[in-house]
Formats: sequence, structure tokens, C-alpha cells
Amino acid sequence: MSLSAYIHRFVPGPDASAPPVLLLHGTGGDEDDLLPLGRELFPRSPLLAPRGDVSEHGAPRFFRRFAEGVFDLEDVRRRAAALAAFLAAAAGHYRFDPARVLAVGFSNGANMATALLQRHPAALAGGVLFRPMVVLDEAATAGSLAGRRVLLVSGARDPIVPADHPARLAALLHAGGADVTAKTVDGGHGLTPVDLATAKRWL
Repeated sequence: MSLSAYIHRFVPGPDASAPPVLLLHGTGGDEDDLLPLGRELFPRSPLLAPRGDVSEHGAPRFFRRFAEGVFDLEDVRRRAAALAAFLAAAAGHYRFDPARVLAVGFSNGANMATALLQRHPAALAGGVLFRPMVVLDEAATAGSLAGRRVLLVSGARDPIVPADHPARLAALLHAGGADVTAKTVDGGHGLTPVDLATAKRWL
């Protein structure tokens, strides 16, 4: 897998000892969308932000879906493998530690991060995931996520994510040994200052 597989941005951090951060945008976003959020949460870390390589009527995504909440699961698995390979190539090229990468994802990007955790646990050391939902309804392999911390932040009035999904997703990741914290904030599907404050407190 080469770096050209994804249009992306890499922003070096001022602290070589800070964990590298993978930023995964939501549907219709791009490689610039989450850079401010990533820098706010991780002021000293290098930031890697790929653009989703699937186009849904011109809107970039990280995997295909047939309709709202109806996903192409084969494509999810294939794209997760491709992103894991890209991340490994980027670690070599930009010289960051692939074993310490944390994900910050929103919506479709959060879902791709959970697919990485479930299917390619070595790719991520944990993450902060905003508005994730259950896409791959499969438990992470026992022990595969030991030592990894994951924050799931959901909106109390989210019209897109079913109300039972955060708890179900937490259970799927916890099965792999992850230390999962699920928080619900007063909001819908979009991000608010409360999301940022919640993530900062957890970090």
C-alpha cells in the first residue's frame, strides 16, 4: 500500500514523544475537516488526516452504504484493511510510531475507526469517537484490544444513530479487552463545544 492510496494531510507535532493521531472525517468531509479538533485535543501530536476514498454522490466517505444505516459490510472490511495498510505505510514515511496511533473520528470516520479496532486491532492504540454506530456487528477478538482506551460520545437527540447502538458498540469493543467509556451529551448528530469538553476531560 502506497501513500498515494489516500489524499491526505500530515501535520507534524512539536513533541516527538506525543502519540500520533489519525483523523477520520464524516460523510462529505475531507482531510482538512478535523485538523482543528485534532490540534485542540492533541496540541503536541503529529496529525494524519486521510480523505475517504469512496464517493457517495460526490461526498467522500470511508466505505460504501446502500442507504442510511444499511452498509456494504464486505466493502467495510476491505476498506478497513486498506486503511490499516495505508497507516502502516504512513508511519514509515512520516516516521511516527505505528503502535501508539490514536484515532479521532466523527460519524462515518468514527465507524471506520471502530472497524479498524474490530478487524485490525494492532492499527490503533485507542481513540475518541464521536457519534459512532454499530456497523460490523461482531465482537473484537478476545484480548486483541487489551490496554486500549476508547471514548464513545453520542448525542441524546441524534436522529441518525439508534439509541441502543452506543451500548452495543461498547460491548463489542469491550469483548476484545478495550477500556471503553461511553458518554452521552445533550445534542444531535453534529459536534458541539460539549463534545470537545467531554473528550478533554476523558483525555
